Amino acid sequence: MVKKYVLVSGGVISGIGKGIIASSTGLLLKTMGLKVTSIKIDPYLNIDAGTLSPLDHGEVFVLNDGGEVDLDLGNYERYLDVTLTRANNITTGKIYRDVIERERKGDYLGKTVQVVPHITDAIQDWVERVATIPVDDTGEEPDVCIIELGGTVGDIESAPFVEAMRQFQFRVGHENFALIHVSLVPTIGSVGEQKTKPTQASIRDLRGLGLTPDLIACRCEKTGLDEGIRAKISMFCHVQPHQVLAVRDCNSVYHVPELLRDQGLVDYLWKRLNIDQTIKIAPALKSKGEEMWKKWNQLTASQEGLRDSDTVKIALVGKYTHLQDSYASVVKALEHATLALHRKLVIQWIEGSDLEPETSTANPVKYHNAWKDLCGAQGILVTGGFGRRGTEGKVAAAKWARENKIPYLGICLGLQIAVIEFARNVCGMEGANSVELDENTTTPVVVYMPEISRTHLGGTMRLGLRPTEFQPGTEESVIRKLYGGGSTVLERHRHRYEINPELVEAFETKGLRFVGKDETGQRMEIVELADHPYFVGVQYHPELLTRPLKPSPPFTGLILAATGKLKEHIASL
Repeated sequence: MVKKYVLVSGGVISGIGKGIIASSTGLLLKTMGLKVTSIKIDPYLNIDAGTLSPLDHGEVFVLNDGGEVDLDLGNYERYLDVTLTRANNITTGKIYRDVIERERKGDYLGKTVQVVPHITDAIQDWVERVATIPVDDTGEEPDVCIIELGGTVGDIESAPFVEAMRQFQFRVGHENFALIHVSLVPTIGSVGEQKTKPTQASIRDLRGLGLTPDLIACRCEKTGLDEGIRAKISMFCHVQPHQVLAVRDCNSVYHVPELLRDQGLVDYLWKRLNIDQTIKIAPALKSKGEEMWKKWNQLTASQEGLRDSDTVKIALVGKYTHLQDSYASVVKALEHATLALHRKLVIQWIEGSDLEPETSTANPVKYHNAWKDLCGAQGILVTGGFGRRGTEGKVAAAKWARENKIPYLGICLGLQIAVIEFARNVCGMEGANSVELDENTTTPVVVYMPEISRTHLGGTMRLGLRPTEFQPGTEESVIRKLYGGGSTVLERHRHRYEINPELVEAFETKGLRFVGKDETGQRMEIVELADHPYFVGVQYHPELLTRPLKPSPPFTGLILAATGKLKEHIASL
């Protein structure tokens, strides 16, 4: 089967938007009826993203198979509506581990193992293997594989991957390989002059390494690219003017696919990769792709028509709020829910520690502002996280939501926080806490799961897609109705700690119902508070399965409750 590969690389600076451009390119090809998969290459030595701090590298995204991967795979899944595997995230650590294991087995027959050809061959073999894995509901091998090369061209750690891709273009053939290079065209000074030298230097580095871009995606400010600037980049970077794309700042990343399509990205790739002559597109997939594009346009159009009166304020209480990429999927889930309900989202970012009494002394202004934002929010979302810092502030947020009937959604640690608060202030369990936060607590509301390793942290949590079963007698549960009323839901997990099953009866007696449990009935998955507009906690991470056109039910419930529409919505189901 002929397969097409589109490599997306970046230059000048990191975080330039390669992931959004790669996802948008894949989306556009999928709307034409092609089956599309994606691979992210991360040049770091870690085996996976599982042990990386969110403040260092952004959110750790979890896949169905339990793979802990880069947040860009979340973009791919959301844009393409596919299900990827841990193999879709390549790291230097994975490649070197595999090569060294093969060397120890004697697979190289006594040869000197080197970066070229052994590491570069391993990279190419991995890409070709993963590109054949079905990722959508057709169950068929993909037609196109989008490959995002992480980092910046010229980085030392990415050199083996760049060399592997240089070789790969010849392995698969010219008409099966295209390269999009994302660069920066900054605007300098009060006169607003656009500068092309960073892009010229980046392309020169890329060509010096043996790769020539087919398209140059130029990140720029809202005004776009001047025609003179486009012509200059064309001349000095060895491409035609129509191969220079202006990727201006948009009101929303959901407009990027339209921006690229309007500049001829699809038409160019169609001809460059000779798709008409080499890939037969099923009429059903073409029709499905057209419908997908129609819905995408409706989504972006509805976003543009929103008024200030449509605003809904959600307080996001976390411990990594200084880097908002730490909560990338949570933000997307909120966006998807608000878009579906024709609302404009405003997130009040609150650091959990800013709500704690100690901050009122150390920094009274920060303490006051944090509580002002919390009290002014229409809904409260307490996120996941690890470690003690900021958790008492989260407990205070949960208490405020419970006592003042403010819609509340707790995710992972957010569920545990809600139960800790309830144990202390409703059940009278003095000193109630999690053993993660206080090893010596006399009332361990949250305990370590017995099957989890206490010595190895990488890849040892309860990970991946797992079933949650709604319990008998929960037919009137709000969260169950939001999920469609079925008996089981499948969601992705990432945790080491769980609610202490020995205390569940005491909580339920006071009105805190555990409406969802795992298949054994021993592990608490969903908690719901009676006599409250919306007070829900989930042990899993529902944000990991949200889609722009299929928002996550717990987030939909939060936005509905925050806008006073939940009862009306439930009645209509």
